[in-house]
Amino acid sequence: MMAQSQITVRKQQELQQQYTNYKNSLQQLAQKIGDIEQDTEEHKLVLETLAPLPPDRKCFRMINGVLVEKTVKDVTPALQTNSEGLKKVLEELVKQYKRQQDDMEKWKKKNNIQVVQQ
Repeated sequence: MMAQSQITVRKQQELQQQYTNYKNSLQQLAQKIGDIEQDTEEHKLVLETLAPLPPDRKCFRMINGVLVEKTVKDVTPALQTNSEGLKKVLEELVKQYKRQQDDMEKWKKKNNIQVVQQ
């Protein structure tokens, strides 16, 4: 009997650890998604601000911690490219989050896991 209860306790600990891993992974992905969404919004605002300005107007851009003087026509294409790249990364992260969430739900059903909120 003692060995059986030890196996059960060990199994519960393993399941708890797996659940914690799933939750942490989802939380990290959600954080990354939030950061990328914020960066995307910032790019959008800057592009909207630069749109009505003349192309030869002086502007400044931070590149690797260095403030560089450029013109609006030089900066706009780079910002658009970065913005499009961020959107693609965001889409991929959202897909990854949903996949991870589905995996967690399947795992919960397979192991008959019920979450109890305290």
